[in-house]
Amino acid sequence: MSSLFRTQTLLGLVAAAALTTLMGCATVDKMTGSVTSAVRGDEKLTGAQEVPPVTTTASGTANIKVSADGSVSGSVTTAGVVSTMAHIHIGPAGQNGPVIVPLTKTGDNTYVVPAGAKLTPAQLAAYNMGSLYVNVHSNAHKGGEIRAQLKP
Repeated sequence: MSSLFRTQTLLGLVAAAALTTLMGCATVDKMTGSVTSAVRGDEKLTGAQEVPPVTTTASGTANIKVSADGSVSGSVTTAGVVSTMAHIHIGPAGQNGPVIVPLTKTGDNTYVVPAGAKLTPAQLAAYNMGSLYVNVHSNAHKGGEIRAQLKP
């Protein structure tokens, strides 16, 4: 075997090992629930997503993040509605379900997830299947005026 061939083979093996190590780091990062595992961003709340659908000009945006350990944070901002309360519920699209995280009203158009909110393992599994939603209630629509399904 020539010296050049051995050098090229050795360099190829080193490059393959380095690439495998880097890919492994990315996988470990995802599995350990680091900051990059926080998921979800802006979901649009509409009356059409309520069950039954609501005809309204109200709208909203939910910026809810769920970490790999079930910790929940974020906020909901609304427009065109005099809201009375907002919650995160468990239930798939097209179905209503129970409240699991009541949101705290911090202004006329803003709700936040309370500090320390955390999903149970069953609720986290439901979230990962797309079966959590956020909705905002009003006096005109006590069951909910606008809603958005949270997507993992």
